[in-house]
Amino acid sequence: MKPPCEMVVWYVIPAIRSELAKDLLNLSMKQKDISELMDITQPAVSQYLTDKRGSGIEFNDEIKDLIKDFANDLANGNANKSDIISRTCSICKRIKTEDILCQLHKEKDDLPEDCKACLSCSDD
Repeated sequence: MKPPCEMVVWYVIPAIRSELAKDLLNLSMKQKDISELMDITQPAVSQYLTDKRGSGIEFNDEIKDLIKDFANDLANGNANKSDIISRTCSICKRIKTEDILCQLHKEKDDLPEDCKACLSCSDD
């Protein structure tokens, strides 16, 4: 059984990056500029944009809005490269409290329905 944090590394963070790259592209940024801003390679940006990387998770509207707001802040100069980590972590923390991570974990790791491993499933 994989710990929930491993699911975040393999699925959630790439999905956040994918949504962010798509939102930045929709704001008329070039792939090269997106790659420099996100500190990833241009081919990685291309893979995020074409769903070859970071696909498979459907975020709810609240999470999509958080990512879209972040993209707008980046595009308008209200956030910068140094904000990538803190804003990504903030979005990720919000995802961990949703059922998204729990369902993904059960799907990808074939966990029993009564599993309580994820933060969104815990009784605390």
